[in-house]
Amino acid sequence: MPGPSPSKAPRPVHLRWEYVGLVMLGGSIGTAGRYLLSTALPAWQGVPVGTFVVNIVGAFALGLLLEALVRRGPDHGVRRILRLLVGTGMLGGFTTYSSLAVETDGLITGAQLWPAFAYGALTLIVGALASTAGIVAGAAGHGWRPTRAAFLAKRHGGSR
Repeated sequence: MPGPSPSKAPRPVHLRWEYVGLVMLGGSIGTAGRYLLSTALPAWQGVPVGTFVVNIVGAFALGLLLEALVRRGPDHGVRRILRLLVGTGMLGGFTTYSSLAVETDGLITGAQLWPAFAYGALTLIVGALASTAGIVAGAAGHGWRPTRAAFLAKRHGGSR
């Protein structure tokens, strides 16, 4: 017996207009938020503080959101809508690694090598730490506490 015909198979999420629309709406909101925050925070000695803050806040928020969603269940219904609208859309539009690259290049072109290096490196390092903190915060809301016994049980496939 043949499987479902291609016309009857559900379309992938990235090809469904209602989900694409959610990402577009969220992206518009996130981009506007980034613009407002980055223009409200002036550069400090040529370093774009606004972009730095946007990327760190966005990394934390994305870690928190995705961890909280995954702990609440499978990616369906409201969880999928939140992930696409807020995660992919708003936070994807809010954060900006393309601006990080352009602004770092501008600092290098302006012969500000140390500020360029510090800005780029700190954005990546602090961003990784912020996303990790967001994941931990998202997990903490669900009673997750890392323990040595849990780590060993997972690592060795059983309990000790």
